[in-house]
Order: sequence, then C-alpha cells, then structure tokens
Amino acid sequence: MLHRNITYLLDWNLVILARKIHRWVAPTLVEFKRREDKLGGKKYYPRNTFLEWNLEAELYAFGKRLNEDFDSDLLLQAFTDRSYVIKEEIKQKEMGIDIKMKDNRELSIEGEKFIKEYVQLYLETVLPKFPLEGVTSISNHLLSEETLAVISLHLGTKDIILAAEYPVDNFILANTFKAIVGTLLQSSGEERTAHFVRDFVISQLQGKDVNEYWVIPNPYSMLTNILKEDGAELEPRLIGEAGKNTLLACYRVAIYVNKNMISSGYGETVAIAKEMAAREALKKIFGTEDHMKPINFQLEGIPKPNTNVRYQLSAS
Repeated sequence: MLHRNITYLLDWNLVILARKIHRWVAPTLVEFKRREDKLGGKKYYPRNTFLEWNLEAELYAFGKRLNEDFDSDLLLQAFTDRSYVIKEEIKQKEMGIDIKMKDNRELSIEGEKFIKEYVQLYLETVLPKFPLEGVTSISNHLLSEETLAVISLHLGTKDIILAAEYPVDNFILANTFKAIVGTLLQSSGEERTAHFVRDFVISQLQGKDVNEYWVIPNPYSMLTNILKEDGAELEPRLIGEAGKNTLLACYRVAIYVNKNMISSGYGETVAIAKEMAAREALKKIFGTEDHMKPINFQLEGIPKPNTNVRYQLSAS
C-alpha cells in the first residue's frame, strides 16, 4: 500500500512539473525568437569555418563512409564550387597573390552525362514494356535538381562544399553530386561508378509508383491507338453506379476487348471512371500494375542497350 502511494505521488509530481514546463517554455521560446529576429535572424556558420576543421580529413572520411576510393585532388575539385573560386581570386588580387584553383564544372558535366546514360539503360532493362516516353519521364525525375540535391544532402556534402555563401542551395548540392560521380568515374572506372549511381540514384524509386512520373493527358485515346495496331475492338461499358444525382455519386466503367473485360475503373462521373479504366489497362500492357514485381536494384555492370521493339507513343 505504501509503495502504491509513493508511486502515485511521484506520478502526480511529474504531472505538475510537466504543467509548469508547458507554462513557461512557450513564452520563453517566443521571446528567444523575437530577440533573434531583432538581431537579423538566425545565422548559419558552416563547419569549415571552425578552427578545428580539417578539410583533408573530411574528404578522406567522406570516401571511407561511401566505401569508395577517390582521387584526393579530384575529390577536392569536386567540392569546389565556381562561386568559391571567384571569391578567392578576388582576395588573391587584393593581396598580390596568384594561385590557380579548379572548380567542379568539368567534373559535373562528365558526371551528369554518365548518370543520364546509365539511368536510361537501367530503366529500359528493368522496365522492358514501358514506353520510351515513360522511361524518359522517370529519368528526368531522377536527374532533377531537387532529387539530386536531396541525395547529395544525405551523403553529407553540405558542410564540405566550398562555396561563396552558406547555406548552399539545391543547385550547388546537385552540381556537387554530379561532380562526385565524375570524380569516381575517373578514379575507379565505369563499373564502380555505375554501382554507385544504382545504389544512390536509381534506388530512389524504391516503393514508388513509376506511373506517377509520366503524365498521360488522354489515356483512353492512347489505349485505343495501341489496340488498333493489333486489330482489337475496344468497348467501354458502364457496369455499376451508386448514389446517382448526389454529391457522393460513384460509377464503375469496364473496358472490353473482343468481348473480354481487361480492366475497370471508378469515378464520380462516367468520364472519370472511363479514364481510370483506361489507365488500369495501360498499366497491364506496360507491366506496371500496382502488384508489379519490384524493380531490380541489383543489376551488375552496365546494361546493354535494349534492341527489342518498344512502344513509342504520343498521347493525343
């Protein structure tokens, strides 16, 4: 009984303490924010401005974290943005010093070219039935500035990058990642670089629906054009409805080919249900259904160009 009372008192004291914290924490944080804004807002001081910063050690650790062997000089160049070189050249002129520095533009161009070619070949291999337009759309997403910037940020490049201003923006982060790929290409060869791109870029598709990256304006028209090539007859049918003439109306449309139902879709109008049914049919044709086999992220080497006939469509 005594033990139970002690436990109750301790719990009650914690509740009271929590209440007291809630009362003063919020006003205190508001006051801190007010003073911070009065002084010009929060200022960011990059780690490379600290006295204990060792750039050489950081670059070495960066390679070891990724289990890659980078050329040290090229890796330093990959982390050197053009803005930093311009800033240093101005300082050197004022001091009467002339030291040549290389930025990462050339490495970035080389890395971007390799990423683009490899991603295209990889996607064509793992999505053999997907049209080239769809493959290109996925590739554009993976090579977008936003995607590459996120990858670069999570690799820990933000504090190592040498730039004129901090924090660095997405353009510099993405550009640095491309330069890192270019550095690895010169340091370890194509196969090692291909595996690097596979593990960090293509793996971004894990758990994603690849159909979302390809916008098809008129899926029913596209489906009709595909089936015309095979001489098939396409027929949409309304096979169900609920809540007609209400705000919660729902219709189900099925698509029949040669009197066999191949897909169905739901929507608040017949037109939307017809479009959704067409999208489901296209997924079956392209092999990208919701229950599709997961993309293989373990292909070795560089895939060879796919010589099989692929759909080349233009949605109308």
